[in-house]
Amino acid sequence: MADALDSKSSGSNTVRVQFPPRAPEFMEQFVESLLGLSEKMGHLGVFLLMTLESTFIPIPSELIVPPASFLAYYGKMNLMLVIFAATLGSIFGALINYTLGRYLGRPIVYAIAQKHWMRYLFVTHARLQKAEEYFIKHGNISTFIGRLIPGIRHLISIPAGFSKMSLKSFIFYTFVGSFFWCLVLAAAGYVLALNEAFFRAYFWQIAWSFIAAVIILVFVIYIWKRKKSIT
Repeated sequence: MADALDSKSSGSNTVRVQFPPRAPEFMEQFVESLLGLSEKMGHLGVFLLMTLESTFIPIPSELIVPPASFLAYYGKMNLMLVIFAATLGSIFGALINYTLGRYLGRPIVYAIAQKHWMRYLFVTHARLQKAEEYFIKHGNISTFIGRLIPGIRHLISIPAGFSKMSLKSFIFYTFVGSFFWCLVLAAAGYVLALNEAFFRAYFWQIAWSFIAAVIILVFVIYIWKRKKSIT
């Protein structure tokens, strides 16, 4: 713990992750920027960013919650408040999409999704249709399961609005899914801080394992899409 603090004993309260020798400098700068931003924005920042993440704004929740819970380990933030703020933000953002779907209606929302500028927000007609098909197939519970699936998580609320799903049911399923996801992310950041010495000792093994996993995942998705196009 003392290694990660840019040392309280030296009079500085800044939390810094001590990377192993030869670690990429850009990675260290990136992590320090995330921690600095999280500390400055605080719990309100977690709420606002998670609200945006649950709408159309492509802000990965993986870059919001773990840094905040990492700081919570060192007393810079409160872990329970981080989880609460993240969950509340997720629900609030989901309600925005639900409202758009319910009151603008399917034709208008799909027309907006076809706009060229929506591609910069990673929203397309095909992705919205995929989310709607998922909702139709699985029903109301998809607003819970969908919160855990990348690519569907931030769009699943829109078809729920199309179908005029009960607001109480929508909030309940969204809360359960959002809470679980935020809990997992918060635990990841907290455990990383707790085991920072282990992370530092096995940095390269972890890094290369992660890279290998990403390559395998991309390859599997490529093969799956190729087979699907053939059939």
